[in-house]
Amino acid sequence: MTTLSLPAPAKLNLWLHIIGRRDDGYHELETVFQFLDHADQLRFALRDDDQVRLQTDVPGVDHDSNLIVRAARQLQQQSGCIQGVDIWLEKLLPMGGGIGGGSSDAATTLLGLNHLWQLGWDLDRLAALGLSLGADVPVFVRGHAAFAQGVGEQLTPVDPVEPWYVVLVPQVSVSTAEIFSHPQLTRDSLPLKMRPVPEGNSRNDCQPVVEQSYPEVRNALNLLGKYTEARLTGTGSCVFGAFPSKAEADKVLALLSETQTGFVAKGSNVSMLHRKLQSLL
Repeated sequence: MTTLSLPAPAKLNLWLHIIGRRDDGYHELETVFQFLDHADQLRFALRDDDQVRLQTDVPGVDHDSNLIVRAARQLQQQSGCIQGVDIWLEKLLPMGGGIGGGSSDAATTLLGLNHLWQLGWDLDRLAALGLSLGADVPVFVRGHAAFAQGVGEQLTPVDPVEPWYVVLVPQVSVSTAEIFSHPQLTRDSLPLKMRPVPEGNSRNDCQPVVEQSYPEVRNALNLLGKYTEARLTGTGSCVFGAFPSKAEADKVLALLSETQTGFVAKGSNVSMLHRKLQSLL
């Protein structure tokens, strides 16, 4: 195999509690991640040399700083691989949307090149490398819906219901660093005591600060909230609501489409990336 095409799926934080701030500035949190069947697409092609090249320009992101390139080069260096790769990106997931676009692209790069370069790394090793790239990368590497603790890297598989979601995409990019450094951010939520994780923890501790700072997000939450419980994912900007059927989700998105950009996607406890990789075995 010399070429490979794989999805980099979106994720939602079904809820997000911030329970403290560490000495290094990172925040301790508890959240549930679930994947969506909605994705960026990456295509990989082996090169005749050892160079790693992303052949798609990403506006506002320097080539060498892109998480895709950084993931590929770190995997290459740590594995001792002498093969290079060309990578093309079809970008569907918004930047700064809180649905994991950059982290998912990095995870797909690690898993795709592990397959293409025939490295034989297991998920534990790939997830550890992924954590050095970003706190959300490990859940994409592991590919199963999860209850997350720590900075988001301590993962326990869970199986929440898999509804259809309307995801609205306000046309703003929310800075994660800005939200986590905001003086009014809640940082003292109590850790959950129950296992398995109880249903119904729908609060996102970042949401009040994001609504205050970004009127476009507050407006999207209010509009979607007329039809279902509307929530923020991650630090935003995307907001989402669950529906029992695709038909109902499509109907609501159509009603909102005059003023809102968004999409409908199925919730999935197994990442579409992992389903695709399984089909290749």
